[in-house]
Amino acid sequence: MPSLRYERELFTRGFTRVVGVDEVGMASLAGPVVAAAVVVTPEVKLIRRVRDSKLLTRKEREDLVPLIRARVTRVGIGAASVREIDRLNIYHASHVAMQRALRQLGEFDHVLVDGRRILDPAFVPGRHTEIVRGDAKSFAIAAASIVAKVTRDTLMARLSLRYPGYGWEHNAGYPTIDHRTAIRERGVTTIHRRDFGTVRILLAAEQIELALAEV
Repeated sequence: MPSLRYERELFTRGFTRVVGVDEVGMASLAGPVVAAAVVVTPEVKLIRRVRDSKLLTRKEREDLVPLIRARVTRVGIGAASVREIDRLNIYHASHVAMQRALRQLGEFDHVLVDGRRILDPAFVPGRHTEIVRGDAKSFAIAAASIVAKVTRDTLMARLSLRYPGYGWEHNAGYPTIDHRTAIRERGVTTIHRRDFGTVRILLAAEQIELALAEV
């Protein structure tokens, strides 16, 4: 269960505006990668139901978002587009999304980031701490993961109205069986990440079929 252990350690060092940041959509075949950042201060109180967003149901996450927004000081949302993911790769694009979320917060003292060592120069050494499986350990990171997940799921549901038949309203663009089947049957949309292996393979299959049809 996430706790305020990491946040309190920073509070005792004199940091009063601690940020938790996390991203979602890294393994999706379609749509942007979305990051959320939340600011907590020494007065923050734990929300016991907050945990890694992947362990919660959709309704649980949606119910928690207003509670999180009421409990934390500020919330920032950032995203990197499909075009940026294909151009930069998903690792660097996720950091772009995180930085955009952080820029919405104004001033802060220290950032807690979910994941392993970050080499992106935009994350200044000494001003951030990486925590492996941070969304299972830090309340601020777990809260950010829930906000990011609900934000991205809502966006993918809206995109499903423009591109029906891919199941984005329930699979959020991840490589589920129904999504992969839809890509084979309907083709690749402009929202799909063309640099991702599964999408590349299906695109190549489309091109082979077109070439054979012309013979």
